[in-house]
Amino acid sequence: MQTAGRIVKPAFCRFIAIIETIMSRTKIYEGKAKIIYATEDSEIVIADFKDDATAFNALKRGTIGGKGKINCQISQVLFQYLEQCGIATHLIDCPSLNQMRVKKVKILPLEVVVRNIAAGSLCQQTGLPLGTVLAQPLVEFYYKNDALGDPLLTHDRLLLLKLATTEQIDQLQKLAKKCDRALCEFFSNCNLTLVDFKLEFGTDNNGQLLLADEISPDTCRLWDNLESDPQNRVMDKDRFRQDLGKVENAYEQVLERVLAQSNFRSK
Repeated sequence: MQTAGRIVKPAFCRFIAIIETIMSRTKIYEGKAKIIYATEDSEIVIADFKDDATAFNALKRGTIGGKGKINCQISQVLFQYLEQCGIATHLIDCPSLNQMRVKKVKILPLEVVVRNIAAGSLCQQTGLPLGTVLAQPLVEFYYKNDALGDPLLTHDRLLLLKLATTEQIDQLQKLAKKCDRALCEFFSNCNLTLVDFKLEFGTDNNGQLLLADEISPDTCRLWDNLESDPQNRVMDKDRFRQDLGKVENAYEQVLERVLAQSNFRSK
């Protein structure tokens, strides 16, 4: 291409086209970790993963360099893996390293947390020592409400607040445990222990329940099986929460292992 007496390279033109497309999109919602943009298809949105980091209900804020690209790539691999395990997700594809094209869903205002080993709030609220292996996975429901501090909810409170139906609660518990079995196996092959993790679900226009949001070091507590030191083994956002340092390095290592395991499985 030639314009105004100078040659414009095709690659540069494509770059400009991508930037113009991104800038022309309508922002639907911006959260702590992602920005959601509309697309030409009303049933599809773009999730743009950010480098912003928050903890303690956003009381602590910061930035983790490259986090958006890392978490998007990890989430893509794990969503694809879970799809192979029979778990429906909102993933369509990833047009760039930090953007995910997904099916538009109505997110349930719930965080579904699965715990395999005692850590974090479970230790604080029960007195269980850090690292206690649970006899069976513990599935918990938290109300996504910053003003209330994302409280832990019982089955009856879920129904009282009409946050989910009895059928949905039962389905969510089964899906959470199925995700746990699959992810524990995947991460074990990465020499990582899945201590606990958070899931979010949404319903599409047909009422189908889909796994949504992301699965990454932001939403999983991961310990390095190759490390015995209780601080060095941390490979997730706890490094940011607890000021352990080397946060970016931990995220990058998780990505490397996840990609290596994905490549191994595809052979």
